[in-house]
Amino acid sequence: MRILLTNDDGIQGAGLWSMATALKNRGFEIIIAAPMNQQSGMAHALSVLREIEYRRFDNPDCEAWIFDGTPTDCVKIYLEGMSEGKKFDAVVSGINDGANLATDVIYSGTVGAALEGFLHAIPSLAVSRDRKSEIPFDTAAQSTVNYLEKILDVKHEPFLHNLNFPKKFRADKAELVATRLGRRDYINAFTSHTDDAGHAYFRIGGTACDSDAGEGTDIYAVNLGYVSVTPLQCDLADYYSIVELRKIFRG
Repeated sequence: MRILLTNDDGIQGAGLWSMATALKNRGFEIIIAAPMNQQSGMAHALSVLREIEYRRFDNPDCEAWIFDGTPTDCVKIYLEGMSEGKKFDAVVSGINDGANLATDVIYSGTVGAALEGFLHAIPSLAVSRDRKSEIPFDTAAQSTVNYLEKILDVKHEPFLHNLNFPKKFRADKAELVATRLGRRDYINAFTSHTDDAGHAYFRIGGTACDSDAGEGTDIYAVNLGYVSVTPLQCDLADYYSIVELRKIFRG
């Protein structure tokens, strides 16, 4: 089976290489298409107004490419411009060094890259680990491969699943639960300063504030030490409102 592996932490990301090793050890053929640099928060951004530098990455164990672009650029360019007809059984994005929970999935470059795989009708996983996690990347990677093998055996249509590993396992092993997205915002999310030359800057940050971390959410699951698995979709249409609008237009 052939896997396209990517991330948003960049080609040097430790989680990427733990994932590559775990997949290779299970007999998967791996091709890596990853950003040159850190690309967190790029969501599903596509570089359409500039050229994207790319080159082969020196790695004896698998074919690997780096791109001076977003995670979505990496997946899209490889699948559409470089794959030479290769078919992929899955796209795996991660392992990200930091959680991608709740409404943060909207901003996540890790999820954005997996979404691009899903849009190409390929089963896709976005995989993240809490930045303060005690779980080694290698352990998370092995658990992810276990899940990937299991889900590919039973699901025969494209899917987009968002996996999040907790700070530590509840029972000294990975226990996966199906979840919905919670809701997360940030307090004091903006700071500003002016440098000596008079240039003004904003920095986005802050402390997470969860307004929905109730039972059944991804936040609730990881807080209890479970691995959260949230099935995602890309259809953003509000079907209830479509019905309401049709009633209004007929009136």
